[in-house]
Amino acid sequence: MRITKVTTKTGDQGYTTLGDGSHVSKDNDRIHCLGSIDELNASIGFARVTLSENHAADLESIQNDLFNIGGEISIPAVEKPLLHRERIDFLEKRIKSINKQLLPLEEFIIPGGSETGARLHVARSICRRAELDLVSLNNTDQLSTDILKYVNRLSDYLFVLARLVIDISGGKETQWDRSD
Repeated sequence: MRITKVTTKTGDQGYTTLGDGSHVSKDNDRIHCLGSIDELNASIGFARVTLSENHAADLESIQNDLFNIGGEISIPAVEKPLLHRERIDFLEKRIKSINKQLLPLEEFIIPGGSETGARLHVARSICRRAELDLVSLNNTDQLSTDILKYVNRLSDYLFVLARLVIDISGGKETQWDRSD
């Protein structure tokens, strides 16, 4: 797909076109999910610019995965998945590797700790909301189970990566204070 024109005016009446050519209202569940995935992608990009080269490269590859997920969502009844199962394995390996470097959690932690850690926590929370939107869409229009698994793992990855960068930067994780 080549984008030759950004302003098309086709959405001025509240409708847009999906990847299969069908026209839907902009409040359609698919469009809502596309917006959530786009917001997630942007928030990851916001975090990525503050990371070391290795982690930044991982996040860039994840951003490409999110475009693939968006492509699948925009084409109802897509025949060939754009997101490959190996990408779930990629996230699981990264989560396992990062977790080995972290102290075990004793309590919930309050998002923050460092600028990059806070940005990753924002991305994680957006990821969780996007996952809920995808589950809602899946209840009416079945999606690839790999999409749901991937986004679930992605929120875990963003969480452990946030913890890691906080630790590396010398920041401090603040635990939830249960006192009243």
